[in-house]
Amino acid sequence: MTDTTISAIITENAPAAIGPYSQAVVAGNLVYLSGQIPLDPNSGQLVSGGIRAQTEQVLHNIDAILHACGLTSARIVKTEVYLTDMGDFAVVNELYANWLDTEVMPARHVVEVSALPRQVSIEIACVAMR
Repeated sequence: MTDTTISAIITENAPAAIGPYSQAVVAGNLVYLSGQIPLDPNSGQLVSGGIRAQTEQVLHNIDAILHACGLTSARIVKTEVYLTDMGDFAVVNELYANWLDTEVMPARHVVEVSALPRQVSIEIACVAMR
């Protein structure tokens, strides 16, 4: 029998949604994480600093949501990375590679976009398997 349950994941350890969406949604064996931007969950403010600090915060936010689902980055199967400057790719790629806790790298796409919410430089969304 197929599990058709859909439920929202909400954790105080990641930024609250700033619009009509959930931090993550569980659908069957998959967990869909909404795009994370470099918001500090404690202050609700954007982190200061350049792309390195912003990327580290985004990855921390993803970790918090995964943890709320009982998962780690080892369960990520697909990642979507949005950058406002492809010149930041090398730094983001380095931090991303060091953050992943897996032998099988997730599928991924990285695209440059003209703008992101709150004028941040990076947003990352992903799909994980339970």
